[in-house]
Amino acid sequence: MSTFNNRSNRTYVVQIAIVIIIISVGIRQSFGIFLRPLVEELDITRETFSLAIAIQQLIYGFPLVGILADRFGSRWVAIGGGLLYSVAIFWFAIDPSVFTLYTSFGVLIGMALSATTYVVALGAVAKVVPPERRSTAFGLITAAGSFGMFVVVFGMEQLRTVVGWQTTFMFMGVMVLIIVIVASWFPGAPQDDGDDQAADNALDGSSAEKNSLMGVLLNAGKSGNYWLLFLGFFTCGFHVAFVSTHLPAYLSDLGIATRIGALALSLIGLFNMIGSPISGWLGDRYRKKYLLSGIYLGRAIVFAAFILIPVSNASALIFGSVFGLLYLATVPLTSGLVAQIFGSRYLSTLYGFIFFGHQIGSFLGVWLGGRFFDTQGTYMPVWIMGIGLAIFAFLIHLPIADHSPLVKAQPAVGD
Repeated sequence: MSTFNNRSNRTYVVQIAIVIIIISVGIRQSFGIFLRPLVEELDITRETFSLAIAIQQLIYGFPLVGILADRFGSRWVAIGGGLLYSVAIFWFAIDPSVFTLYTSFGVLIGMALSATTYVVALGAVAKVVPPERRSTAFGLITAAGSFGMFVVVFGMEQLRTVVGWQTTFMFMGVMVLIIVIVASWFPGAPQDDGDDQAADNALDGSSAEKNSLMGVLLNAGKSGNYWLLFLGFFTCGFHVAFVSTHLPAYLSDLGIATRIGALALSLIGLFNMIGSPISGWLGDRYRKKYLLSGIYLGRAIVFAAFILIPVSNASALIFGSVFGLLYLATVPLTSGLVAQIFGSRYLSTLYGFIFFGHQIGSFLGVWLGGRFFDTQGTYMPVWIMGIGLAIFAFLIHLPIADHSPLVKAQPAVGD
């Protein structure tokens, strides 16, 4: 059994994950404020910039790093990701071009993000935190990304206006190296413990072959619950990537000051620091699938109200605040459901494939935003798509069979 399974060391792993997520996600979420400056600097269209971000999002979601983290441990995956993240940012800052926009900013940063964000961090935490506290822990780590968004986005916007975007990127490249330092204390290669082995046996029978990584993947692939979670998370990705990338430009196009756009993004992060922990806390007490349905229905209402009410400084900031409560509140619930239904031994892998669905949605949300703006001069079709997808996600979570076959079910408060 891992030495990280006592209480103090479990807390230590959670704290490391929080630091990594604050930096990695905070910097990623700041890229939207560079859309207009980079379009002007490189003399490109918004679709060109959006496609680079979309490629980044898609590669970010490749499940390979989840498999590596489950096989070799989170430590070396996160260290490698942090180093790659820093190199890619510096490369683009020193040699900005359409080529490096796609290779460094798109492909390499996408690879780095996959190794330094939720799939790896939540997988590491799931292996040391007991099941009854997992959703709460996941909520805290998700909120850490929002804290990073709140602090980093507004801070980078202020820095950009003083020293320019290239120097700001170099500052971010140095900042990312903190991940390399703290990840050195992340858990190494995982070891099976009694609880996880019992869960695997309950899922797949006594066959060691079925309890292998491939056996668990095949078993999950046959589960309708797994694919419903995949489709639901697709919607989440579409929403968050579109908003984080295009909201500042959307507001600026309507005459709203750029600082208000940056502040609206920061408020999304600030209020998600409230929404995600509450979501995780509720997920340990009520049926996660109903909470997820409620979140997606709430998003549909917020999007509809935002595009129907005349845009102003006040409406932009209110949107950022309200949407922030729902922004990543799906993460602790979705990852918690995966762990609840399929066990935690291969959570990085199983959640990694579902997260890939999230990133396919992210690819389309980012790219279609740029595509529709360049061809039609408006983001409105993408806002409408977002509403339709939210209603779709509200409906498909309802039939999920969320009572785990792995462990003896504990009655939920809402049952």
